[in-house]
Amino acid sequence: MDIRTDASPSSPRSSGTDIPLSPVAVIGLGTMGTGIAEVLTRAGHEVIGVDIDGAAARRCVRALEESTARAVARGRLGAEERRAVLARFRAHTDLDAAAPARLVIEVVPEDFAAKQRVLGALDGIISPSAIFATGTNALSVTRLAAESAHPERVLGLHFFHPAPAMRLVEVVSSVLTSERAVESVTALARALGKEPVAVGDRPGFVADGLLFGYLNQAAAMYEAKYASREDIDAAMRLGCGLPMGPLALLDLIGIDTARTVLNAMYAASHDRLHAPAPVLGQLSDAGLTGRKSGRGFYTYEEPGGGVPVPDALTPSLTSAAAPWPPVPGRPVTTVGVVGSGTMARGIAEVFAGAGYDVVLAARTPEKAAAAKERIAASLARAVTKGRLSAGVRDGALARIAPAGSLDAFGGVDLAVEAVAEDLEVKREVFGALDKVCPPGAVLATTTSSLPVIACARATTRPQDVIGMHFFNPAPAMRLVEVVRTVLTSDDVHATVRGVTATLGKHAVDCGDRAGFIVNALLFPYLNNAIKMVGEHYATPDDIDAAMKLGGGYPMGPFELLDAVGLDVSLAIERALHREFRDPGLAPAPLLEHLVAAGCLGRKTGRGFRAHARRS
Repeated sequence: MDIRTDASPSSPRSSGTDIPLSPVAVIGLGTMGTGIAEVLTRAGHEVIGVDIDGAAARRCVRALEESTARAVARGRLGAEERRAVLARFRAHTDLDAAAPARLVIEVVPEDFAAKQRVLGALDGIISPSAIFATGTNALSVTRLAAESAHPERVLGLHFFHPAPAMRLVEVVSSVLTSERAVESVTALARALGKEPVAVGDRPGFVADGLLFGYLNQAAAMYEAKYASREDIDAAMRLGCGLPMGPLALLDLIGIDTARTVLNAMYAASHDRLHAPAPVLGQLSDAGLTGRKSGRGFYTYEEPGGGVPVPDALTPSLTSAAAPWPPVPGRPVTTVGVVGSGTMARGIAEVFAGAGYDVVLAARTPEKAAAAKERIAASLARAVTKGRLSAGVRDGALARIAPAGSLDAFGGVDLAVEAVAEDLEVKREVFGALDKVCPPGAVLATTTSSLPVIACARATTRPQDVIGMHFFNPAPAMRLVEVVRTVLTSDDVHATVRGVTATLGKHAVDCGDRAGFIVNALLFPYLNNAIKMVGEHYATPDDIDAAMKLGGGYPMGPFELLDAVGLDVSLAIERALHREFRDPGLAPAPLLEHLVAAGCLGRKTGRGFRAHARRS
């Protein structure tokens, strides 16, 4: 049954050119099916939409009408063109309507039996030469093809949400798929303005294979009450530049869908990183499946809505509550920064720019003076780009006093250590700070992977020691991970939270365990990407493209690894593996081999790619 009420005929193709795979049938008119239908109709294809649920079919029609109306209002689509786009789409509730299709794209719920029923029925409806593409992101395309009367025409075509905006399309072939089908669908994806990436048939393919392990770890981190949902999401947005935090993304995807994908991935890999976190099952079984139900990790104004509202879920599933009434922090006017490298200079620049007097201590007076000169150059660039006034620059520089030893820290209220990521070096620094800093001074380490408590135990005042993990470049990155040990006092924690706010940074609380929030979630994802390359499943270029175009990541994993440094990445991977003893966290052999060969990334001129050597 055709549920559209207008009787306008389908418009001719605007260019008059042949579109070999028209008409296209889209089976399943939920959010993804609606998005795919919009992409196809706007590209000139005749689209037959089919959903056995008449309400879903009507929602699809309304969504197309509303999205094209918005496009007209924004000047992206003409009124006549909009009418033509809408005329190219018909929604039905009967699979028989798909009979004329040259390509069928199935996006019914992620259930093998449901997909099998659709394909079995279509075998008797569509032409034997028509192509059948499943939109699965977790189920076996090969197994589905084997159940078909025409296995050579079955492949995977995995769009990403929202389909009109996301450029990646994964084209998944099985050992049964014909080359003609793959070539035709790949050409179609390019004609739609998408970037097709050819991948083999394994659960999650490339993008979801990396994404869902990361999402699962975030859910487990939340369930363990290690950090609040807000802090986990803020950490990954602000620390990695991701478009959405992992728990908000799980709500968008659907917690039940994520659980299904992870179950399929775990069945194939037996990697504990893919074993669904129990909280996913608990929420799914309770019907709290995310945005579509109105509640998941967050609660929303209405089912299907995207605006979260305050609720009572947070206190029961977050890290230890802050003391009540709030504990006042200690006064801070003078800050000591230990180190002369990139991070130390950036932190000193941030504090001075916020009005603090800064003592910048290096190993020699010459190194300290050189560090201040580099800060001056950084501030001069900011003035040139209009980010700072000359007066603000001059004031910040005047507040930085270079020093050739830690003896200059006798009057600091807060000491921030930013030396090499070596525990013995840091412990030595903290032992010296313990001797020279006045009683009541807060002692902070910027470590990204080492135990803060080990630094604290190098002093006679472990209650005054805390982690204050800035992200590089410190002047630009808004996130600071505030890391309490079991001995850190409440007023020290309050002090660092308050100081972080005065810097214009966003503080997130986390406990003293390897990786804190960001690195604990980021580096297993990077490690899994390296494993994909080591197993010859995909190339670094395809993986980087998949995560940027399909996940909206600002950098692909191999771009990021080369920028961070493979030696630094390996050290963090080893720290995570030592801490959690999970075989899935063991560093990928390829990473070990590259580091052993001296291929450390941009700083050496070669990592996963060749680079111009840094001067």
